[in-house]
Amino acid sequence: MASDAKSSDDRVNEELLDQLSLYGRRARGAVERIAPELSFAEYSLLGQVSAEDGVRAHDLARVFGLDKSTVSRQLAGLTRRGLIERDESRSVRVTPAGARLLRSTRAALLELLGDRIADWSPEERRTFADLMRRYNAADPESGGDHA
Repeated sequence: MASDAKSSDDRVNEELLDQLSLYGRRARGAVERIAPELSFAEYSLLGQVSAEDGVRAHDLARVFGLDKSTVSRQLAGLTRRGLIERDESRSVRVTPAGARLLRSTRAALLELLGDRIADWSPEERRTFADLMRRYNAADPESGGDHA
């Protein structure tokens, strides 16, 4: 019986992984259609920098579970395009141009999301948001490759 429960748990986890992967592909595609000048990774970084004004590359690397060199390379591209700027302490801030692009992209993404969940009740939306927040808050330092 324990093996049946484990097997069932494994199937549920596989379904979760498949659904998260599908979401990721759709999210990347949506960002790249709405703002072709941004990759999904750049959009995510720009949003995080906007949320944490004055953040540093190593903090962003920790948030996203990436190597600092990867984040630094992506930040350099955003800096060259005038979407973020670094101060003398290497803290990163969104420029007015970056804020405009982020705001317009986010508004379009929110419209797409609204269309997709239009028939969900407020309770269903709240439950989904709570579960996603819980998933995203799981300890990234626990080891392993996170989906």
